[in-house]
Amino acid sequence: MLNIIFTPRPGNSQGSAKTSKTSKTNIRATVKTWLVISLLISVTACANSPNSKALQESLAADPKLTETPLPVPVAPPATAVDTNTTAKLPADFPTEIPLYPNAQLIEVDGPADSSPKNVRLRWETTDPVNSVQNFYSTKFGSSNWEIVSRPTAEGQGSLVATQDKLRVTVSLSPAQKVGGSTEFAIDYSKDSPEIAATPQPDNSESTASPTASPTPSNSAGTTPAPKSDKVSQLDTEIPQQLRQYVADLTALEVLKVRTTENANLETNSALPKPNKIITRREYARWLVAANNQIYTSRQGKQIRLAVDSSEPAFSDVSKTDPDFSVIEGLAEAGVIPSSLSADTKDVKFRPDAPLTRETMILWKVPLDTRQILPTANIEGVKEKWGFQDASKIDSQASRAILADFNNGDLANIRRVFGFTTLFQPKKSVTRAEAAASLWYFGTQDGGLSAKDALQAKSQPTQ
Repeated sequence: MLNIIFTPRPGNSQGSAKTSKTSKTNIRATVKTWLVISLLISVTACANSPNSKALQESLAADPKLTETPLPVPVAPPATAVDTNTTAKLPADFPTEIPLYPNAQLIEVDGPADSSPKNVRLRWETTDPVNSVQNFYSTKFGSSNWEIVSRPTAEGQGSLVATQDKLRVTVSLSPAQKVGGSTEFAIDYSKDSPEIAATPQPDNSESTASPTASPTPSNSAGTTPAPKSDKVSQLDTEIPQQLRQYVADLTALEVLKVRTTENANLETNSALPKPNKIITRREYARWLVAANNQIYTSRQGKQIRLAVDSSEPAFSDVSKTDPDFSVIEGLAEAGVIPSSLSADTKDVKFRPDAPLTRETMILWKVPLDTRQILPTANIEGVKEKWGFQDASKIDSQASRAILADFNNGDLANIRRVFGFTTLFQPKKSVTRAEAAASLWYFGTQDGGLSAKDALQAKSQPTQ
């Protein structure tokens, strides 16, 4: 240790004060200097001591921190955000082409062939395939579109329609993708020289495997419907999708009506009051007349009328009823539920009650399939048709409705009501709707339409 002794210098009092103040400052500086020197000497002196290594290790950096340095965050490079990820319709997209309401446009492709006027739009929807197919079949069945070809019931093929100089092809995927989405494409071209397409072949019984659904008789290459007053009335009173069906049935003279209950049946050049609710007796009469007229050359498929000696199957349709032979004939053939078939406990027919949608399908489908109706339940009908009100359908009628679905585009429900997610089973049927259901009898494997019957009727007998 160093011993430092400070000795004050003598002097006068005033000078002593100044000297004292200066001495204190100098003393502090000297003390600091000697403290630093003493510390350095102590460290140096301890450099070779046993404790020096421990001291150095305690002050050294942690080797773990030097082995793997922490990554220094680096800001990612700036990229432009794509604000146009959703495809948009072309600026010149034809407004005549219907757009499926629950679909998203995912891609717009250029020409699919050498023609610069051909554009393809790819869409995606969460709805099932049959909903998309029914929508476009209904839309193209109206607004002056001519359907050139249709997909099969399994969804194979394309729906092709033309209007003026516009040609549209809707290509459907036969099954939904994983996740429940359905993709479909719409190709369209303007001023196409191929608009005049070959009409669809008839789906008659002579065709073993029909490739397309039959079309009403206003198609190219068929006998046109009579003009004059009937056409003008149809244009103003009957829904456009049903006009030609009614025209063909009227030309076959099967839509006969009575002005009063006991009056004779009248054949008119046009269906009177086509939007009037049809009664159960009227539809029974038309059902037998249409079936027997369309199958005029096939006795084995005709419905035999009841004779006077038949015992009435219904308590409210006596032998004196003007439509007894028709109603009783349907009951005896097992086409309509009655006490004879043990399908119902109701012994009344209610001939003048309005015909409901579910009853119309229940009576008509057996004459299409000519087989026992399949078993069905509410869930099965809802899954196939997608009807929101499937639970309101009568259990017996649900069997016919399910069988009707299996008939693809030839299904009565599709032909009469078009695309719908509400069947409204208890809703009354109009005369025009009833006529549309009777336009075709049969399945996809074979059948005959009113158009076929008209053509056969117009051919000269040999």
